[in-house]
Amino acid sequence: MGHEAVERLRRGLVVSCQALPGEPLFGSELMARMAVAAYEGGAAGIRVNSREDIRAVREAVPLPVIGLVKRTYPDSPVTITPTLKEAEEAIEAGAHILALDATSRPRPGGISLAGLVREIRGRWRISLWADVSRLEEGVEAARLGFDVVATTLAGYTDRRAPVDPYAPDFTLLQRLVEAVTGRFGIPVVAEGRIWEPGQARRCLELGAFAVVVGSAITRPHLITHRFVAAMKGGEHA
Repeated sequence: MGHEAVERLRRGLVVSCQALPGEPLFGSELMARMAVAAYEGGAAGIRVNSREDIRAVREAVPLPVIGLVKRTYPDSPVTITPTLKEAEEAIEAGAHILALDATSRPRPGGISLAGLVREIRGRWRISLWADVSRLEEGVEAARLGFDVVATTLAGYTDRRAPVDPYAPDFTLLQRLVEAVTGRFGIPVVAEGRIWEPGQARRCLELGAFAVVVGSAITRPHLITHRFVAAMKGGEHA
């Protein structure tokens, strides 16, 4: 599917169907049903973590699957498809697009992002999706030949917490669109802390190619917590 998979996402909603061990909806069958619900609601694509969930979602819906494998290594803070091993798992499970942490942080074993991209390109024909946290990382991902750049990790890779945990980084999005789409012609996707339909629409107005929403759709325990906090007079009512 390759580049066709990316094109199918244009101006669409990608729903991130992910659950971690210990969370109420953890399990491939449940994530596949969540993907079906997203498909029936009009989603353009599904973002999925783990070999098992990628396979289950591929079988459940006829949508492009952005696949990744999260794994923790003791010598690196990178967890989203950190090495060739995770890339292979995601691709062999059927991911149409492979998502990688494309931040400037050290990777396991000291491998560079450029080296990992070269290895992947040398073995498979697949579109690559860069999860970045800063403008400079997005520009570097474009130079390395990524097919998509996303704001996924904005506010999650350093000591600076997001200004608003329920709002995306619109400023970074706009700057990435100008630098990455404007200069390289590479799509920029908005992802991270998008909780309201109006925010998703605003991302498109700022030039986002597509919008990814996860927790606000697929993690009901967090949605419930937000309502409870607001009812108790919390900051984000």
